[in-house]
Amino acid sequence: MSAATGMSNVPDVAIDSSRRSHTWIAAFRTVPGITGLVLMAVVVVLALLAAFGLTPYNPAHQNVSEALSAPSAKHWFGTDQFGRDTFSRVAAGLANSLLIAVVSVAAAAVVGTLIGVLAGFFLGVTDRVVGIVTNVLFAFPSLLLALALAATLQRSWLTVAIAIAVVYMPIFARVARGPVLTLRTADYVQASTAIGRRRFSTLFAHVIPNMRGILVVQITLSLSWAILTEAALSFLGFGTPPPAASLGGMVYEAQALTSVAPWMLLFPGAALICAVIGLNLLGDGLRAALDPKTGGR
Repeated sequence: MSAATGMSNVPDVAIDSSRRSHTWIAAFRTVPGITGLVLMAVVVVLALLAAFGLTPYNPAHQNVSEALSAPSAKHWFGTDQFGRDTFSRVAAGLANSLLIAVVSVAAAAVVGTLIGVLAGFFLGVTDRVVGIVTNVLFAFPSLLLALALAATLQRSWLTVAIAIAVVYMPIFARVARGPVLTLRTADYVQASTAIGRRRFSTLFAHVIPNMRGILVVQITLSLSWAILTEAALSFLGFGTPPPAASLGGMVYEAQALTSVAPWMLLFPGAALICAVIGLNLLGDGLRAALDPKTGGR
């Protein structure tokens, strides 16, 4: 009897796995999904080149004799006012932006989702406290709050990541809380509690796994916002300190030299736009694939 039951579960597992695979494939069959995937592939390749030291030049190396050189076979994106290779610096800036975005969004997603899930599942005092804290954080413009936190702490890439994580944490808390209010009354959740399973066990076994679609889309979109926030902080002088390359810092430095060396503004700006648009398009593709109304169409 148990063998038959075990065998009957195999097709169900296979079907569920097949549906998940189809969902992810469907996300990359849409025009936004494909476009976003291509843009992010370019961005990630450039970032990996910088991360593994495979760029043509050291991003911090200065050669004054080649300052403000136009794009050429030797310097694909030209050089800046200190003779630093712009291509190498753009790649390093992308690596820095992606590192900060991934660390900050990962921290915000884990902490914010956990807080939101606990608030929505247990309600009562927990929900009221979480609601007050998130409302206070939402009262401040995101960039202003990130700027205040970054200015308070010692400048480093980790400081920027912490500031961005604090800013986006309440977003994940609010995004997670809404679905939990519905899921907590679902029949399978009530049945799990009725058979004596602990509430925390039910929470992690039945509630959180059914929110993965919403969380994946929110993480993708938050990564693009985090990249923009990091660039804004660097532009204002509160980002990763020099000599580390930062796209926002490169754009700031290029302002006074746009008429003489437009490539200094063009290429960092284009890299920033590609990263943000690519992540947004990936989010659109995932949203369409995970939306039961569209069925991935």
